[in-house]
Amino acid sequence: MQIQGMCSLYDSASDDEVGDYFRANTVWRDGVTPLASLSIYPGKPGRIVRLHEGERVVDTGLWGYPTTRPRKVKPKPGQPDYVVDWWQNARELDRPLWRKSCDTVSHRCLVPFTRFSEPKAAADRAAPDDRNWWFNIVDRPVSAFAGLWKDDPRFGRVYSFITTGPNAIVGAKHPKAMPVILDEEDFDRWLTEPWDEAKGLVTAYPSQLMTVA
Repeated sequence: MQIQGMCSLYDSASDDEVGDYFRANTVWRDGVTPLASLSIYPGKPGRIVRLHEGERVVDTGLWGYPTTRPRKVKPKPGQPDYVVDWWQNARELDRPLWRKSCDTVSHRCLVPFTRFSEPKAAADRAAPDDRNWWFNIVDRPVSAFAGLWKDDPRFGRVYSFITTGPNAIVGAKHPKAMPVILDEEDFDRWLTEPWDEAKGLVTAYPSQLMTVA
């Protein structure tokens, strides 16, 4: 398995917190089960909030849009004959991997999070296990990334979230990119507007509204 992208770890919230904050139905179809962990890694199950028949619902998917490629060496017993690349962050949105989900309003979603990480350089680590910078949103215990989802024929429901150029607080630690974080008043816009209008939300969140530790 290969991880493709920037942010590769974030913390989600409990189902009750997600349902309450997003005013979403958490019990609507078979398969929405409690997560084993609220620390979410690429290729692992996470929560999204999307529209179903006009209502917000909490859904389950694997984090990342998967692509597959043949192995360069013969697989070991029990291994598939391909390698999976998990594209957990969507950046070049005109690429075929992302374009259909952007253009299809019903395939946009909110990705609940409480904080997200970017890796520390070796010189910034105070201890061997001090590996990440953690970014939080001031006065918002739960927030949302601007997400995309689809049904993959091999892996089932999957999702990713969009990244953009970093603001000052993220850029000082990780200059390449940051996730697109939505204001509460923009949730419905992201879930309902045509792409030509919704893409205006793809921008860096104000740095003065964030903290880092």
